[in-house]
Amino acid sequence: MPRQIFQLKMSLAGVRPPVWRRVLVPAGYTLDRLHRVVQHAMGWRDCHLHSFEIDAVQYGEPDPDGELALHDELDVRLDAVLGKGSRFSYTYDFGDWWEHDLVVEDALTADPDERYPICLDGERACPPEGIGGPLGYRALLVALAEQGDPADLDDPQQAMLRDWAGSTFDPSRFDASRTNTLLRRFC
Repeated sequence: MPRQIFQLKMSLAGVRPPVWRRVLVPAGYTLDRLHRVVQHAMGWRDCHLHSFEIDAVQYGEPDPDGELALHDELDVRLDAVLGKGSRFSYTYDFGDWWEHDLVVEDALTADPDERYPICLDGERACPPEGIGGPLGYRALLVALAEQGDPADLDDPQQAMLRDWAGSTFDPSRFDASRTNTLLRRFC
């Protein structure tokens, strides 16, 4: 029987201009594997807790202290809870609270000669870890845009944000080839 794959679009909520990725993933993946796909496709480093919400049910890594009521993501296959047209969310870093909107755009037959997951397309760099969520990212974009303005060179908050992001961070850049290298290596 041919393997099925899902075409997913994942978009970072509350961020303008939009940051998004379109990926192909095996429908037989478990939610913990999808977590790794989201991490590498978006450019995160998997330094924080996360959860999925599908049809009002929360999934993630079980909390050993029992404080978070999550179903174990290791026990849930995508094709058991999702289908074409399904919409669900993924939250990463409960401090910064990065919400991702995900939609299953299509269900396809896998190409037997292809290796999955694959990132088909995307737009813009993912915000740096620990920048402070959507509000912190918005402040970073302002700081980067005003970087050449002599009136703003003395603003310590903007300088701190630029230092946090690093000199090579370009919010407009997305490299599908690098993303696919990471997906093949780690997913």
